[in-house]
Amino acid sequence: MDSSVPRAPLADGHSIDMIGYGVYKVPAEDTEELCSTALEEGYRLLDTAALYGNEAGVGAAARTYLETGEREDLFITSKVWNDDHGYDATLRAFDASLRLLGLEYLDLYLIHWPCPSRDLYVESWRALERLRADGRVRSIGVSNFQQDHLERLLAEAGVVPVLNQIELHPYLQQRALRSFHEQHGIATQAWSPLGRGKVLADPVIARIAADLGRTPAQVILRWHLQHGILTIPKASSRERISSNLDIFGFRLDEDQIDALEALERDQRFGSHPDRVG
Repeated sequence: MDSSVPRAPLADGHSIDMIGYGVYKVPAEDTEELCSTALEEGYRLLDTAALYGNEAGVGAAARTYLETGEREDLFITSKVWNDDHGYDATLRAFDASLRLLGLEYLDLYLIHWPCPSRDLYVESWRALERLRADGRVRSIGVSNFQQDHLERLLAEAGVVPVLNQIELHPYLQQRALRSFHEQHGIATQAWSPLGRGKVLADPVIARIAADLGRTPAQVILRWHLQHGILTIPKASSRERISSNLDIFGFRLDEDQIDALEALERDQRFGSHPDRVG
């Protein structure tokens, strides 16, 4: 199936799919099959990380796709884990990820968490700048960075991150951080856009979904899309993988957007970035 997912421009001149397939907590033995299913259903962005232990499965699915498809159509993301912060360690971690993926380059490489207590994320960022300069990764960014972490990179580094991947859903809308991103040309990408499934049962979302004849997940992902927020939802069945992608044929109206905005409660289901590391 050809992909119908629109791409958004990144500040470095590349572009990224508005929605991708995330494989956090997908068992290694299931990853290749699920990623292949996602590719068959029209996804082209696959998001993994060293921590997930499933880069090999993502790579296997990508290489199977490349037997008939074009590398330019794929967008593969991975991330350096906290134990590998520092310039040399980050370079070694990238080498290990690329070997597992079996690809010639990555489309996006991220620092997974800032780990401020270790105070090595600037050194890791300089390693990412080196990888980008060498053509081994096309775009570089960060994940779970707070504004103060980003401000330090902007002050001390030569390249601005093209993207910050953060927990973001209707219960945690991250408005201030999104505004900072916009001011500096940093794309916002949501991990856990469905609030680890805990937001799906919200009665406001259920009502909007019923009114539109859509699923709660589709309503939430459409809310992200209409705000220009990139998403990487996880799903473990073909039906849900396909359904999550089917968000381009409808729009939320102003009242529905307002109702979703009112769900903000600053509630995290994942860890706070200042407490990881």
